[in-house]
Amino acid sequence: MTTSPMPATRTKVLLVDDHDLIRKGLRHAFERDRQFEVVGEAATAAEGVRQAGALQPDVVIMDLRLPDGSGLEATRALRKSSASMGIVVLTMYAGDDQLFGALEAGASAFVPKTAPADEVVAAARHAASSPSAFTAADLAEAMKRRLAPSGPQLSPRESQVLRLLADGMSVAGIAKQLFVSESTAKTHISKLYEKLGAANRAQALMTALRLGLLEAPDAPKF
Repeated sequence: MTTSPMPATRTKVLLVDDHDLIRKGLRHAFERDRQFEVVGEAATAAEGVRQAGALQPDVVIMDLRLPDGSGLEATRALRKSSASMGIVVLTMYAGDDQLFGALEAGASAFVPKTAPADEVVAAARHAASSPSAFTAADLAEAMKRRLAPSGPQLSPRESQVLRLLADGMSVAGIAKQLFVSESTAKTHISKLYEKLGAANRAQALMTALRLGLLEAPDAPKF
């Protein structure tokens, strides 16, 4: 049986996590891959930053929540000191805020602790080769969620009805303006109120102003 040769230069990894079992599990995962060598472990943000400076690892696996502070602050400090160091943020709290926080802090990758160990190793491989190129399994969907407009989305017709309501028009006036029956106009108004969570015209217009769906000069004319 032949074994693959040891790489000429192994990727040095520093593990920063306050849970001993997690560090042991990660060490085992990395030691199974002959590309990597775990050169140190730390249980606090301060110790992680100190060891990173002393050991100069190629990749740091950084827990998000540490006893003495945020892993994001430690990530910022590491990125400020080195543009070439790969940084993988590992967290139990894998929401959009944490993901974008890791991106903005300068991390190379973001991995939830629920992911298989092989995903952490793959993220470390990416971080070592492309430290400035951020990756995360849910990045595309998170970007869609962040870019999606917040608040109620009005149809063109509902936006038109909203403006007519702001102009003080009655149901009959709105129906005439839109060339529809009063019954249809009432349906449009009812759907508009529902989207805005309003019970009447005044509430609808105030909510629309607050959400930026109406300009202030178009304030209700009562």
